[in-house]
Parts: sequence; structure tokens; C-alpha cells
Amino acid sequence: MPDSPATAQAKLMTAQGRPALCISGDWTLPRYAALAEQIEALRPLLTADMAIDASGLGALDTAGASLLHDLLGLQRLRQLAHDNSPLTPERRSLITACCQAMQDSEASPPGLGGYEFGDLLEHMGRAMLAFWQHAIGLAGFVGLTIETGLRLLWRPRRWRLTACAAQLERVGLDAVPIVALLSFLVGAVVAFLGATVLSTFGASLYTVHLVAYAFLRELGVLLAAILVAGRTASAFAAQIGSMRADEEIDALRVMGLDPVELLVLPRVLALLVALPILGLVAMGSGVAGGMLVCALKLDISPTMFLSVLEQTIGLRHFLVGISKAPVFAFLIAVIGCLEGFRVAGSAQSVGEHTTSAVVQSIFVVIVVNAIAALFFMEMRW
Repeated sequence: MPDSPATAQAKLMTAQGRPALCISGDWTLPRYAALAEQIEALRPLLTADMAIDASGLGALDTAGASLLHDLLGLQRLRQLAHDNSPLTPERRSLITACCQAMQDSEASPPGLGGYEFGDLLEHMGRAMLAFWQHAIGLAGFVGLTIETGLRLLWRPRRWRLTACAAQLERVGLDAVPIVALLSFLVGAVVAFLGATVLSTFGASLYTVHLVAYAFLRELGVLLAAILVAGRTASAFAAQIGSMRADEEIDALRVMGLDPVELLVLPRVLALLVALPILGLVAMGSGVAGGMLVCALKLDISPTMFLSVLEQTIGLRHFLVGISKAPVFAFLIAVIGCLEGFRVAGSAQSVGEHTTSAVVQSIFVVIVVNAIAALFFMEMRW
């Protein structure tokens, strides 16, 4: 039975006394398996100067073009895409695109085989480079925020007090219950541990000193900052990131408005006011939790607790702790806003940068707190 015109085949023929390769039929995906067998049989028989007759080529798709590449090679396949080719312009365009894709694939160097230690060093190098670039970007954004704030300091008409008040309610007032509850529970735990250890040495009264020093110098502001970092930095990144994804930031720039002045400064100022207040709430709640444990477990009355606190704990410990709150607030707000501006434009990017804002904020808060603790210790404050 003779082959139908649409039957795909490639066979050797003799034309004008010379061997020639005749390509005909539809070279499409449904005929891929049969054509692959023919190509395997014909490839060893082809010579460099053999003529190619593709005038009978019917339908063609990318699967068929890849088979032609396997049969003819890149250079011969390019000849079929020339203007003097008998193929239609659509076929020539498809072959040209496939040739370009094959050339790019062949030009890409193969992956070099690595080894464990080298891969580890490469990963560390890439991580350090990314960290350095991120640190430079954060430093630049900090400078831009400070410059914008100083520029508006003497222009009260451009202060956005309504936005500051709204942000202050969200980041400050709404966070008071969770900060107070968590600090109260942590204060109770610290007092319980101190009572358990110190009672062994007959020094249960020093549990008061332990709770006071811990919360006035370190834990009060640190707990408040960590909670704010998880609660507020993520909110800042998500809010600005959503505006970035919806191209609202670009619309603000088109209208001649400064996004840093409009979006960043109100959030920074609100957090600068809110975090010291939350730190004070955390200190009071932590001391109250320790006072409760001392009253229930050590028979130290609240009156005695407050008397010891007043007589032995100096004001400088409170000042040391509360002085770190504005620094934490500024860093948390700037990191949250910066991650929002880094959103690429998709929902996935918003989630990634929101997570990054929380992680970076908590990391920076803990690192800065450790550096501050070492500095105050060396200064004997």
C-alpha cells in the first residue's frame, strides 16, 4: 500500500546520478517514535556532500524540528531555513528558532563537577556577598530616611501627624496587651528559677535583685523589641510590599510624592514613640510577675519587694535599658519598610520579604543588644 502524503519519512534516493535524502510528510509529535527509528538507521549512511530534498515536507512542529536537527545537524538544518529553500516562511521561521535554541544549548558550558569542601566554600562566599550587599543597601536606606527626616524637620506643614497617630495606635496601643502578658509570664519564670537556685544558698531575698536587674537592663526592652519585630516589621513589609506589587508606589512617584516621606517617616516616628512606652510596660509587667512569685513562694510581701527594689536598684539600670529602645525602634521600622520596597511584584515575593523582615529585625535587635550589653559592662554603667 503506498504511503499517504501525510506519512512522515526520510529515505535515500538517487537524483541526477547522486545520492540524495528525501524528506516528506508531516514531521509532528504523533510520528516521533517512527521517525526516530528511521533516523537511527539513516544517520550512518549520510555523507557531508549529500543533497537534501525537503520539498515534500508537510506539517512541522518543534518535535519534528528536533528530529531534523538529530538527522541533519545544525549547519544543514540552517540551510533549510534560507530564503531559497522550498519550505514555506512559517516552516523556515520555526526551523530558525529551533536552530537558535540548539545553538544556545550547545554553547552553554557543562556544569563543572565540584567537591564537598569547594561547594561549601562557594556557598559561604555567596552568602557573605549577599550579606554584604544587603548591609550596604540597609545602610543606604537608613541614610535616606535620616536625610528625609532632617529635611522635613524645619517644614512642619509637611508633617503627616494623622498618619503618625494612626500608626502609633497600631504599633503601640494594640501591642500593649500581648507585651504586658508575655513580660508578666517571663518575669514569673525568672523569679521562679531564681528562687529555686538561690534558696539553696539561703539567699532567696536576692531574687528581687535578679528580677529587677534582668528586666530593667535587658529583658524588658528586649522582649518588647522582639514582639514588635515579629508583629510590626512584618506589617510594615506586607503593607508597603502590597503597594509595591499593585504599582501604587510608582503612582506616588508619578504624582510627585516622595514614598519615603509619605510611607516610611510616619512609621519610623510612630515606632520611635511606641517602643520606649512598650519597653516601660514590659519592665513593669516583668517586675510584677516576679513580685507575684516572690509573694507566693518566698513569703516576700509586695511591700518588702518594692522596698528592696527602691533601696538597692539604682535609676541608672532603668536608664541603660530604656536608652536602647529608640535604637531598636528605628532599626525595626527601617528594616520592615526596606523589605517592603524590595518586593518584586508578586504575592510570593510579598510573603518572602515579610518573612525576611521579621528574621532580620529579630537578628539585628539581638546583635545590637549584645553589643550594647558589652559596652555598658566595659563602661561600668
